[in-house]
Amino acid sequence: MAGQLAMDSRRARFSGTPRLLCGPELRTRQTAGLFGRDMEVVPALRDCDFGRWKGRRIDDLQKSEPQMLQAWLDDPDSAPHGGESVTQLGERVAAWLTTLEATPGHIVAITHPFVIRAALTQTLHAAAFNLIDVEPLSAIELRFNGCWRLRLTGTELEETY
Repeated sequence: MAGQLAMDSRRARFSGTPRLLCGPELRTRQTAGLFGRDMEVVPALRDCDFGRWKGRRIDDLQKSEPQMLQAWLDDPDSAPHGGESVTQLGERVAAWLTTLEATPGHIVAITHPFVIRAALTQTLHAAAFNLIDVEPLSAIELRFNGCWRLRLTGTELEETY
C-alpha cells in the first residue's frame, strides 16, 4: 500500500502524461509498469555490461580478482571483465541524452543505478561516477533547457503532532 502511494505521488508530479521509457530488462519493465502501461523499451537504458562479472557480488570479486576490480574502479577506461567500461557506458548514455534534447515534455526513464550515475556525471560534466550512490526506486529529475540541469527531489512528508 505504501509503495503504491509513493508511485501515485511520483506520477502526480507531472502535468499531463509523461513519456515512459525503460531499459529492456524484465526488472525495469516491471518497475515501469507501476508508472503506466504505455512504456517504450530503450536499449540505451540497459544496465552496464559487466561481462564475465555479471551476477557476481562485489565482495566475491574483492576476494577472487582484487587487482582487476581495483583497476576497473580506478580507471574509467578499464574493462577487465570483458564487458563495458565506465567510459563506454558514459558515451552510450551521453548519446541517448543528446537524442532527448529536442524532445519536449516530461520523460520518466526507469533504468539501473549505473545508467543513472552515467547520466548524472554527463549532466554535471564530472568524474564522480563511483562517488554517486543510487538507491532502489530513487527519483532524479534531469531537465534540458539549452543545458542539462539536475533537480533532486525529496519526498513529501506530512507533519504529525
